Amino acid sequence: MLGAPLAHTVAFGSGSSMVPQYFELRRYHLLNNSKQNALHEFLGEVAVPAYNRLGIEPVGGFSVAYGPNRPSVYVLLPHPSLESVETLRRRLAADDEYVRAGASFLERSMADPGYVRYESSLLKAFDGMERIETPVGTDGRLFELRFYESPTDEAALRKIEMFNNGEISIFREVGLHPVFFGESLIGDQLPNLTYMLAFENMAERDAAWDRFRAHPDWAELSANPYYAETVSAISDFILRPTVYSQI
Repeated sequence: MLGAPLAHTVAFGSGSSMVPQYFELRRYHLLNNSKQNALHEFLGEVAVPAYNRLGIEPVGGFSVAYGPNRPSVYVLLPHPSLESVETLRRRLAADDEYVRAGASFLERSMADPGYVRYESSLLKAFDGMERIETPVGTDGRLFELRFYESPTDEAALRKIEMFNNGEISIFREVGLHPVFFGESLIGDQLPNLTYMLAFENMAERDAAWDRFRAHPDWAELSANPYYAETVSAISDFILRPTVYSQI
């Protein structure tokens, strides 16, 4: 099949019951280069191992290659439950290794912060793809992060149905390799949904979108009046993984 997901695709989760994951998508707003390096070192050497110890994996870290950007880094945290989201800060504070290894970063003064602020969105995985996947593992891989805003909550739910009822399957067939699809529960510009795709390179990405637009199943699905006027705005980013990204 044209553009089928690569053989090393991995869906994370244990057991046979597929309970939808929750995703926290953070965007750290960065300062100058020296402080950017300090944040990346902290994330890679301290935070990501601590997240993994707490059952949060695989952790994604991404810089912006193309798209609207101030100096920033995206961090994707897949959680097994809402309890995991709610207790994360306190569990980290109780992790002696995290506190010890991260002391020089965690205890920076107000006059010398490691980053400006971070913003966070909470997403719930779609029924049509309940677990995060890592479909592309090459060193040159890139990711596309897309935000679909909807005019109403009702329209947002119909767009999610559209993905669950065929659009995700078409993505897989044409080589738009999904990483996750998430309904935004908390965040900015609500109502909206967020998803991420992975590619070997930009040429693969462009060819896959061409195949998607020409696919007869997409033509039929998009012509269904039930799914009309479900998306009012789209934001699109091309991301590169950081050296510590597990996705």
